[in-house]
Parts: sequence; C-alpha cells; structure tokens
Amino acid sequence: MLLYGYYGYYWDPTYILVLIGAVISLIASARVNSAFNKYQKVRSYSGMTGAMAAQTILNYAGIHDVTIERVSGHLSDHYDPKSKVLRLSDATYGDTSVAAIGVAAHECGHAIQHNEGYGPLVLRSTLVPVANIGSKLGIPIILLGVLLSYNYTLIQVGIWVFAIAVFFQIVTLPVEFNASNRATKLLGQYQILNPQEIQGCKKVLGAAAMTYVAAAASAILSLLRLILLFGRRNND
Repeated sequence: MLLYGYYGYYWDPTYILVLIGAVISLIASARVNSAFNKYQKVRSYSGMTGAMAAQTILNYAGIHDVTIERVSGHLSDHYDPKSKVLRLSDATYGDTSVAAIGVAAHECGHAIQHNEGYGPLVLRSTLVPVANIGSKLGIPIILLGVLLSYNYTLIQVGIWVFAIAVFFQIVTLPVEFNASNRATKLLGQYQILNPQEIQGCKKVLGAAAMTYVAAAASAILSLLRLILLFGRRNND
C-alpha cells in the first residue's frame, strides 16, 4: 500500500486537500447555477436574444470574421479561436434573459481578446496542447513511478507535467475576468442592457468567474498534495 508504514492502510491526511478542493468546486458550481437560473427568469428590456446581443457587440467591435453557432448542452458556451466560432448553448442562443445576454457578451469578450492579441489569451492558447498532456498523463506517470519501485525521477517528471496543467488553470483566471469586465462595459456602452440589468449580469458573470477560481484552487491543492506526499517519501 502506498502509505503503509506512515498512516496505516487506508488513511492519508493529504486527502483533506482533495476534499477541500472538491468542496470549493461544488460551492462555486452551485453559486453559478443559482445566479444563472435567477437571472434567466429576468427578461431584458431590449428584447435581444443572446445571439442578437453577441452579433451586435461583434459588429460594434469591427469583428466580421467570427460566426455564431448554436450548440447543445447546459452552459456549454465558448469561443473557439482556431475556427473563429462563437458557440452559444440552447439556454443562451435564443433566450432574451439578462443571464443569456451576459453569457453571450462574455464569450464576445474572448473574441475581442483574440482579435486584439490579448497577452494572457495568447499564452493560454499556446499552453492548451501541453496542458492537455499534463492533465491526462501527469498522474499516470507518477503512478508508473510508484509501481517501478518508487522511481523518483519518473515521479518528479509526473509532478512537473501535472504542474503545467495547474499553471494553465492559473493563466485562465485573468483571461476570464477580463472577458467579463469587457462584457459588462460593452453591454452598457451599446445600451444592450440598462444599468439595473447590468448589475444582475455582473452577479451571473461574477459567479461564473468563481468556478475558474475554484478550478485553479483545486488544481493547486492537488499539486500541493503530490509534493507533500512524495516529497515526504523522498526525504524518508
């Protein structure tokens, strides 16, 4: 057993870090769902749908090479910089709520970031392939090192690979916060939402941003657990 001789057969105190990360993520997810559901019931005075608001923002921004598509799923909205496609979920595309318009505007924020060459977005896009490898192979490499009679060179490689995925989560934060700030500013500037509606929009986007903070925190805690766990074994 991995920790036998230290904490017994089935008990590892570092699991508390994983539990803390899971709780943080659950709370953040509950908050974003609560905020979205609340403001999805509030119709915008402009009567625009999420897709219409997105197209209006892109037009004002002078971006005419980004297409808007409808995609299935709940809150599956995203901007694809490779194909220059802004994909809006069923709850956003044809809905006239404050929540839908806010989410659509947020994704437009990413399209504008891409158009301007916003530094953190460029860095995040560059990291995507490596981060995908880190998230998929980091833990398996560590486990392989453990199986091979605690090969610490292999274990350390796995930790570093996993750390790249964690770094990606951290880089994501300024990208998401900036997109939300752009969204609320543009919605007011182009009079798509009135001041009262923008306050509701900020609550939705603020709650959504916290899910990225939670993801980053959870990833950092998992990395810390690996460092504590195998660093302690190495010292011993």
